[in-house]
Amino acid sequence: MHSHANEGVSPGSTEGKIRCIFLSEFHATAGCKISCQVPENYISKEVFDAINVYIIPKQHLQRCILTVNAMEVKIVGYPVGIQDQQKYARNAFLFNLCFVCDSRARSVQYEPVVKKLSEYLIMMEEESCFLSREDDKLRLQKIFETVLRDLNERKVATIVEGDNTIYLKIVMHKPDPPPVKDHMVPLLLANLRDTPLENWDLTTQQILPYINGINHVARIAAEADVETDLVKSCIQNLVYYGVVQLLPILKYSNVYMTQNLKKLIQSTALSNACRKYVALQPDKLLPSVQKIFQFYASMTHGVTLRAICQRLCPQDNNIDERKMVIFGLQHKFIRCIQKYPVFTGSVPSGRQKMYTGLISFDEICCKTGLSPFTIEKDIEKDTNVTVIWK
Repeated sequence: MHSHANEGVSPGSTEGKIRCIFLSEFHATAGCKISCQVPENYISKEVFDAINVYIIPKQHLQRCILTVNAMEVKIVGYPVGIQDQQKYARNAFLFNLCFVCDSRARSVQYEPVVKKLSEYLIMMEEESCFLSREDDKLRLQKIFETVLRDLNERKVATIVEGDNTIYLKIVMHKPDPPPVKDHMVPLLLANLRDTPLENWDLTTQQILPYINGINHVARIAAEADVETDLVKSCIQNLVYYGVVQLLPILKYSNVYMTQNLKKLIQSTALSNACRKYVALQPDKLLPSVQKIFQFYASMTHGVTLRAICQRLCPQDNNIDERKMVIFGLQHKFIRCIQKYPVFTGSVPSGRQKMYTGLISFDEICCKTGLSPFTIEKDIEKDTNVTVIWK
């Protein structure tokens, strides 16, 4: 038995369907049993008898999400005890609404739904003994059938019982995005550029005009006059919700490598979107796919962006090379090969302490406030420093 904190992102877990919904209760004479299950007998009596101590647990575990992973199934429940000396034979009604998944399926996304549906059933029980009356079990089965079908097919379900209505929705949980650093460059996704500013929170409204795929976080904070840590937190939140993508700083000394470039040719919609995006003057003849492909295909180890521009003269073909790089990074046609200085001497001092092989040129420049040219000159003169490209 464990909570979602250590099972929701377990290695090898997959997004799985809800296989079964059942209600277990502690009967005054029969003890712990399944009183309603959809589909029937999905959880066998043998399996249930082996784990029922976790399905109807002690009082201190009531009203909290419990996940049991055993016997080739994963069961997510929300055990409840309703105290009433006059209404119930044993002074309380103990029950647990449970969702059942495959043992290796990710189940954390179902926990809020299990809790919300359980609270709905608590209300129904307190109003009309909906769960404890045997003649209501058929209605409960219909509810479970609707919830199971609709959540698996549409991830939303609506239940109407008399004057009571409940709306259920599965919200997929994402892993936390990596920490945002000063040298990272946020790019606002194209389909959100036209969203009115008043729809954003105040911090986002302040920094949004400076998010252009060129400015790094430290520059955005300075130009927007917002504390850097606040900008980082805001951008990390935007990354989590898929509003912003983080890119490396665009420099003409950068080296890029191609990957999955064939997608640009295979997809007409993607190639047309690229032609429109990278056009230096959109009102003129759009650049050809052949010229764009030639530019991307020229990117390889040891060849800087500056060298490619000098050879191909993209602006003569109505191509904005900066937008070309941004589009390629956004759609993963290319990736930036970063430089990492490594100090190989005995005792580092000053900036040498940053030359660990784990901190890129871009990050060092942002932390020190020095230009890449200055850092490169510094490293060229230092025989104890070598540079790794990766």
